[in-house]
Amino acid sequence: MNAHALGFPRVGINRELKWALERHWRGEIPETELVAEADALKRRHWRIQANAGLDLLPVGDFSLYDHVLDTMVMLGAVPARFGRSSGPTDLKTYFRMARGDAEQGVPAMEMTKWFDSNYHYIVPELAPDTRLAGDGSRLLADILAVKELGHAAKPVLVGPVTFLLLAKEVDGCNRWDHVDAIAQAYKGIIAELAPHCPWIQVDEPVLCSDLGPEAEKAFRTIYARLADAASCSRLLLATYFGELGDNLDLALSLPVDGLHVDLVRGPGQLNAVLAGLPADRTLSLGLVDGRNIWKTDLGTALRKVSRAACTVKADRLMVASSCSLLHSPVDLTAEKQLDPELKQWMAFAVQKCAEIAAVKQAAAGRKPRLFEENKASLLARGAHRGVVDRKIRDRAGAVTPGMLERASASAERSAIQKERFALPLFPTTTIGSYPQTAEIRRDRLRFRKGELAEADYAAAMRGHIAETVARQEELGLDVLVHGEPERNDMVEYFGQQLNGFCFTENGWVQSYGSRCVKPPVIYGDVSRPAPMTVDWALYAQSLTDKPMKGMLTGPVTILCWSFVRNDLSREEVCRQIALAVRDEVLDLEAAGISMIQIDEAALREGMPIRKALQDDYLRWAVDCFRLASAGVRDETQIHSHMCYSEFNVIMPAIARMDADVISIEASRSRMDLLDAFSAYDYPADIGPGVYDIHSPRVPDEDEICELLEKALAVIPANRLWVNPDCGLKTRAWPETLASLDNMVRAAKRLRANHE
Repeated sequence: MNAHALGFPRVGINRELKWALERHWRGEIPETELVAEADALKRRHWRIQANAGLDLLPVGDFSLYDHVLDTMVMLGAVPARFGRSSGPTDLKTYFRMARGDAEQGVPAMEMTKWFDSNYHYIVPELAPDTRLAGDGSRLLADILAVKELGHAAKPVLVGPVTFLLLAKEVDGCNRWDHVDAIAQAYKGIIAELAPHCPWIQVDEPVLCSDLGPEAEKAFRTIYARLADAASCSRLLLATYFGELGDNLDLALSLPVDGLHVDLVRGPGQLNAVLAGLPADRTLSLGLVDGRNIWKTDLGTALRKVSRAACTVKADRLMVASSCSLLHSPVDLTAEKQLDPELKQWMAFAVQKCAEIAAVKQAAAGRKPRLFEENKASLLARGAHRGVVDRKIRDRAGAVTPGMLERASASAERSAIQKERFALPLFPTTTIGSYPQTAEIRRDRLRFRKGELAEADYAAAMRGHIAETVARQEELGLDVLVHGEPERNDMVEYFGQQLNGFCFTENGWVQSYGSRCVKPPVIYGDVSRPAPMTVDWALYAQSLTDKPMKGMLTGPVTILCWSFVRNDLSREEVCRQIALAVRDEVLDLEAAGISMIQIDEAALREGMPIRKALQDDYLRWAVDCFRLASAGVRDETQIHSHMCYSEFNVIMPAIARMDADVISIEASRSRMDLLDAFSAYDYPADIGPGVYDIHSPRVPDEDEICELLEKALAVIPANRLWVNPDCGLKTRAWPETLASLDNMVRAAKRLRANHE
């Protein structure tokens, strides 16, 4: 019985990859040094997994930016604007694809969320002239490195059908026209790798989604071609993020040697899988949660292995993580300040590897000591005093339908608000955050360490706010924000002021490229003991006569971007958060803040992959937003922001949110996302992002005007706002000021043409 993880975190326990990437991008270290640091990280991670007792060590899970981008390079699927060559894609081109090229004015490729996770991948582009040809040399080098260390390597590939379905069709391309080419490319890669490894993992998470007939046909066509490519190796078809459901028969019919199933997100599918599993097929059981930080119930996991062993021989069983551990922090032992009581309930990637190995050992009749420790931890968690608060439960249970309704309809509120604010046509604003300078980070660090008194810290933050407001005034923006210098993260900041949350020091998880987030942990019932943002908003408003938006993170986003307790439904946890946010909204309004932005960047991300489950999720998710926002008067304008969303499938839900103004990420898609709003005839104001804040590139005035003209083909002029794609926290001031200056100029030019 083999034990394995589907993948391991890349960034390093101290975010070594992040710092190396950013030094390289700043020109401080050459490519050779970046690659050397990456190789050292890979070797460290292989040793961790081997020392934990795992039998197969993944390669290809590590990436310098994104594993889907790596797959594009492996297949030669480089868009023409980045330059194509017959040889391997160099690292400079690789990063240009991800980040754009500021010098040449070449925009980055689109980026969106990896299924329903907070990980962002670079969206492949398929054009009619795209030529696919496999090159597995990078993977082969890592396989040989693992073999030199004395271990068995398991290369991990993004599956060919998943790649095709995630790709964007450009220039009139039909993705299915590339089926033969991608089958041939993968066949070559697998044949190249097979002599050097016992298993090759092919990830096809789309098998846990709703598939059309073209996708089913592609699966059968492609995998028939791959059947004999592995020769002396074996193919493991990896599915995760849900149940196979009506795709089970398809998955079982494919000519592969093994099937991996996610028994964390799809716990009810084991019996059906066992009933249909061919007699010669290996079954990999995804028992350890790759997407949360709670300890696995090892007793329950072992019982599932025993259940499978009644049907499948032990040498055809594998014990594994549910999905890649990419979505988990690296090592719990690095947490020195975490409450020991709470810490004993948790497992990060290193500890999850030990859990996987322990289940394998127990299945072989050698139950390790970890089982007793695990049982004691789970019992302690259930009895902890901070987990349940009866007052919070009663308040959540007393929510009425009337609490979800604004006093008047959207059109009536719009007329009242336009009269109150008297904004010009195409009002300009930003999404919330401004550059987090070294000085801001230093002030926050000194305050956390106790080196800066609270009064001095508050004075320092007020200074940063005043500087940000002055810069916005100078730029000529119409609606201002305070810049959020006091916030380390848009979720963690609020979690730190809410009951029921705890926080890690090093619980970093990759979001995209070098960008990492440190999700808070929701372990108990949630409430707000005191106002969280009112003083900062009031101070910022005192500096200007222009409207100042109060900035909040919405309940669904706080839920999705946290590690959430698994002993209470997500709906109930979200309702508790919504009530806490509602309290803050009403306090902001009472203090005189007339515009309040409640960001729901994760609304689309949190939606289940399966359509059959989506309506219920959207019902309670939108209800929670409305619970948070609907208590205000008509003249108070509610904004919301969403990013990286395919809006067409959720347009009714977005409309039902009943926000007065919505801002969205749209620049990387060149405003294509707005088609969903046009088809639905969205009734409220919209601010489509006019430039990509994830790239250092500064858009010029003409480019922004062009995007706004495209937006005007969809959005009426009196309902079009002008703003960047997202917050500006990660950018530097020079590029921020230059970009916003061009944005304001473009809005004024458009205004002059329409007034």
